[in-house]
Amino acid sequence: MAAEATKPRRMPQLSLVLAASVGVAVAVTAVVVWAGGDAAAEIPGIADAGAMTAWGLPVSRTVADAAAVATVGALVLVVVLLPGGKRLGPTQLRYLNWAAAASALWAAASAAALVFTLSDLFAQPVGEVASPAVLADFVSTDAQGRSYALMVAAAGVIATLCVGIGTARWARLALLTALAGLLPPAFTGHSSAAGNHDAAVTSLALHLLGVAVWVGGLIFVLIVATRREGEAPDAVRRFSPLAAWALLAVAASGIVNAAVRLPSLADVFATRYGMMLLAKAVALAALGGIGWWHRRRTLSALKDGKWRGFVRLAAGELLLMAAAIGLAVGLSRTPAPGTADAALSPTEELLGFGMPPPLGDFPWTPLFTQWHFDPLFAFGTAAAALLYLAGVLKLRARGDKWPVGRTISWLLGLMVTVLATMSGLAVYGKVLFSVHMGQHMILAMTVPILLVLGAPATLALRALPAAPKGEPDGPREMLMKLLHSRYVRMVSHPVVASVLFIGSAFVVYYSSLFETLMRSHLGHMFMLVHFLAVGLLFFWVVIGIDPGPHRPPHLGRLFVLILTMPFHSWFSISLMSSTALIGEGWWSALDRPWVEYPLDDQYDAGAIAWATGDIPVLITTIILAIQWVRSDQREARRVDRKIDRGDENDPLAAYNAYLASLHARDRQPARTTNSAPTEES
Repeated sequence: MAAEATKPRRMPQLSLVLAASVGVAVAVTAVVVWAGGDAAAEIPGIADAGAMTAWGLPVSRTVADAAAVATVGALVLVVVLLPGGKRLGPTQLRYLNWAAAASALWAAASAAALVFTLSDLFAQPVGEVASPAVLADFVSTDAQGRSYALMVAAAGVIATLCVGIGTARWARLALLTALAGLLPPAFTGHSSAAGNHDAAVTSLALHLLGVAVWVGGLIFVLIVATRREGEAPDAVRRFSPLAAWALLAVAASGIVNAAVRLPSLADVFATRYGMMLLAKAVALAALGGIGWWHRRRTLSALKDGKWRGFVRLAAGELLLMAAAIGLAVGLSRTPAPGTADAALSPTEELLGFGMPPPLGDFPWTPLFTQWHFDPLFAFGTAAAALLYLAGVLKLRARGDKWPVGRTISWLLGLMVTVLATMSGLAVYGKVLFSVHMGQHMILAMTVPILLVLGAPATLALRALPAAPKGEPDGPREMLMKLLHSRYVRMVSHPVVASVLFIGSAFVVYYSSLFETLMRSHLGHMFMLVHFLAVGLLFFWVVIGIDPGPHRPPHLGRLFVLILTMPFHSWFSISLMSSTALIGEGWWSALDRPWVEYPLDDQYDAGAIAWATGDIPVLITTIILAIQWVRSDQREARRVDRKIDRGDENDPLAAYNAYLASLHARDRQPARTTNSAPTEES
């Protein structure tokens, strides 16, 4: 009753903190825009959109960003932080309504930002451009228009979806939709126009996701803590590691984005843009310090029911985050140094970098000297390596053993992934079809063999702690459920895995999909990740060590491998014999004076696919044979142990007993016949 009585007095304080956070974000945005000179700048001879647009655009974007963060935070609370089952509990349903309200505000603010952006681009007042026909044309023809339209659509879907759903599955779908709705701005604006727009776009996308999960999660953890919800301790405990990973993602992506936009380190201190970045970095460092203090002091105090320190520190953290968001919005309205004078060639706009030199007389040399940083694969492989090594160290710390060969295989697979996605293979993979095919074969047929032999799921199941009895499922339990889920059982069926492995190559290359994916950085990344994923799935079915749904015996796996590979050869031969140039529009758009005969390059691509396919198949066959022999040896040792123990369930002992019973039955009639005459006599 005392806890209930405190809620009415605490809620106005919480409302004041949230209102102050929004006010700080808007105020910092206004100051940054004014300091950057964007709001008041007027160029003689060029019409101005007016003060309403100059101030309305950053403010509407700030409100849209805040509402998007609130939407993500509410859904993270419902899906990840609050304990629950397949059906959402009363507390989860209550905060799902908060997500619906926040997403409705997100949709309205994004629609306003769409109109203000159109007004800003055409340098006309809002009243002259806010017509359905003009807006429809803007959305269909301009990247920024499509970006805002996608955000409006995503927010509208979430606002509608959250009203009537009651299961965790639909809540997860709403969360994925919200995270996807954050990404369109990453593919427009300064990042997409940078010289290395691949790194800029990927790092900005990661930055947006990290900020949304971190800030949004903190807002709703603060709300449940202030309202003294019964599930608040679980929510705070689960949010702590999530916030740490989000902080790491924000910091790493921010460093990459700053390195891409600033020509030199001196520009950090010599330009307004650099000083704003520096202020953002200081705010981020302060937030990291607050998080460290949370883990050291306030989280331990929560076990004793002391909430005051946590709530006060989290409120201050939220205000600091609001200031950082305002800085980010202001930075988006401030051109980076040198971007005004930078003019990208058509080839640079397509590739994200300049045309590399010809391969020359030593074609393999540039493949190892021309490197191109990609944050997605750089951060992904680094995180995979660190998590794996942390699991190995945890096992060794408690005295358990982990095969060194598995660790070497995993790390080697990650190294080959980096080589395929950031070396000259990645650079020339966008310019030459033959190099692209080599990149494809490495990601689909070499890297998966190394990674599946590393047995990462087995390591995670052994290293992760089991959730206490009666507590919600932890990461270990969720991983086990995923490995034995209906979806994994379906996609890991040998037929499905084989069709995805081979069929996707025919679908991508023998349709317009290849050219479409190559023209977009997001599409190109999706294609590479897809090839890696289907390769992992196929080789997990054939030679995988990790647990999962029931897989065929070793002889059946060998048949799967033998029956699948002829289709790969067929694909390779079809490339070599084709007279139609695959992705002709993409190759024609590139300025490649040193490529005289594109069809010859396509023939080389088919030859590379054929040649590089045989070696992994041979290696896989050898590995499968070794696994088969070891499996038989383990089974023989198991039977021997049963025999030594005298186990009553020993199959050999049972078989011997069965033979003895047959022998006894055969001898019984003979003894009966011989005894009968004796009795008569």
